[in-house]
Amino acid sequence: ALGDRLAESWFDWKAKVQDDTGFGLGLDYSAVWLGSDKSGLSGEDAASSGMIRIYGAWELVGRGGANSGSFVWKVENRHKYGNIPPFDYGFELGYVGLFTPPFSDQGGRVTNFYWRQRLAGGRVTLVGGLLDATDYVDVNIFASPWTGFVNFAFSTGSAAVFTPNDATAGLAVGAMLTDKVYVIGGLTNAYSNPVQPFKSFEYLGDGEYFKSFELGLTPAQGRIYNDNLHLTWWHVDASDKVGTPGGWGLAFQYIRTVNERLMPFLRAAHTEDGGSLLEESVTLGMGLGMAGGRDQFGLAANWGTPNESSFGPGLRDQYSFEAFYRWQLGEQLAVTPDVQYLIHPALNPDHGSLWVFGLR
Repeated sequence: ALGDRLAESWFDWKAKVQDDTGFGLGLDYSAVWLGSDKSGLSGEDAASSGMIRIYGAWELVGRGGANSGSFVWKVENRHKYGNIPPFDYGFELGYVGLFTPPFSDQGGRVTNFYWRQRLAGGRVTLVGGLLDATDYVDVNIFASPWTGFVNFAFSTGSAAVFTPNDATAGLAVGAMLTDKVYVIGGLTNAYSNPVQPFKSFEYLGDGEYFKSFELGLTPAQGRIYNDNLHLTWWHVDASDKVGTPGGWGLAFQYIRTVNERLMPFLRAAHTEDGGSLLEESVTLGMGLGMAGGRDQFGLAANWGTPNESSFGPGLRDQYSFEAFYRWQLGEQLAVTPDVQYLIHPALNPDHGSLWVFGLR
């Protein structure tokens, strides 16, 4: 087909450029639609948006070697289709939570702009510049809003960890201490603006930082996302500029791959203040490789208590259930239907429960 031939030419050209110069380039487009059986607080019953991303890494030091150094970058345009984007739809329904957080109406922005240096034969990785903290905090194979769960409760920190905005200035390092024990730590600005990313360097003197440290156990470095037991500690400083409280918390995960297809996992988090969505959160779920591992089925359940420092006292606990099936139609195209059942949306006492349907 003509489309296949055009795509083949594009990938052949990219591969040649990377072989010749070390410059890697990627481009993708994603779209999400969400709808519910109940109207939202302002009457909205659906949300949708799209995103185009251009990204890459330019390997400038030690190309092809274990101790390579690369400049990593990613720019995006995030745009809504209808009245509201999925980013706002959880609160529109009265639910304390986010759905596919990157799918907003932010417009043009920067997500990554940093140097990545691998050391000690690839056992240590150091990154510095404008970072996305969710790339390394509470590592979780299902955290990606492009390939995993829609509900942020099943993503980084189980919605009970403060997460800085993207393009936040700082440093992070990960290291294999032994063949099975690893650590990941980071220090960044707590607050940033991806639309004006380089202002984050100006904020470094404000003393408003986000710190994290993770200690984990994995069978091998290459299995860190699929087989993992870890505990993550984090702390965020209070902010006069934004008006949010400081705080700290812990996040736990155990995930194991069984027969190369089934990945059951248990995640939990506890927060003391800190401005997160939830202050207590427990998730139990699983992923299952389908069609020979080409497709992915996911199923998870979460119990969470809204954070009093963010939303005030007296809100009821929430229960969330989600299932998705990622259908890989081709090498470059995937379609994911998704369904959620939410019980006791904490900010909408008129609804005891509601359904949310999605297509990504």
